[in-house]
Amino acid sequence: MKLSIIIPVYNEAATLETVVNRVREVSLPEGLERELVIIDDASTDGTVEVLEMLAEQYPDIAIEKHPENRGKGAALRTGLTQASGDILLIQDADLEYEPREYPVLLAPILEGKADVVYGSRFIGGGAHRVLYFWHSVGNQFITLLSNMFTNINLTDVEVCYKVFRKSVIESIILKEDRFGFEIEVTAKVARGGWRIYEVPISYYGRPYSEGKKITWKDGFRALWCIVKYRFSDL
Repeated sequence: MKLSIIIPVYNEAATLETVVNRVREVSLPEGLERELVIIDDASTDGTVEVLEMLAEQYPDIAIEKHPENRGKGAALRTGLTQASGDILLIQDADLEYEPREYPVLLAPILEGKADVVYGSRFIGGGAHRVLYFWHSVGNQFITLLSNMFTNINLTDVEVCYKVFRKSVIESIILKEDRFGFEIEVTAKVARGGWRIYEVPISYYGRPYSEGKKITWKDGFRALWCIVKYRFSDL
């Protein structure tokens, strides 16, 4: 069985090598192979050079490049399509999430209990950096509204760490180019009736001065996506 780790990157030259090394250092359950699929979304800060160096160094890294910036959702679509693993895990390249928690994220799927697993920054877990109050309020409001439309009881719909059996991703069509991906994929997974689990994770959030990219505009897009994908086809 193979795990594909999907890493979308945009101007992450400062952190990409560290993230890749941390991902590759994780001890996976016995019998589980590892594949990294890294998608550069037209970075301009030297990320491409770092990525090419890593791909030459490690044979388990596959790279894809977008000729123009299209957004995180578009990068994830590319990565999810190119991944060859039986299990697909989404990893950001900005050091906000800890790869050492992969075993916790993978356990419900490997034990045959889940088809989809979300991490949650709000149900315990490890250390959490204290940052923006209104981001926290907005995240909880978006999660609440998403739950109302999907009739599931997630605590953290906007979390990066999402893990899928490949059969789930192959059964849905994804369209969102930016951060609306989080809402879209959640709505379509909920409508598909797949078994969803949450597990607690730590969170090392970064401020805008360190490169955080999501903005209030993405919050409004998330609200629109909640309504839009409540009624769209899978």
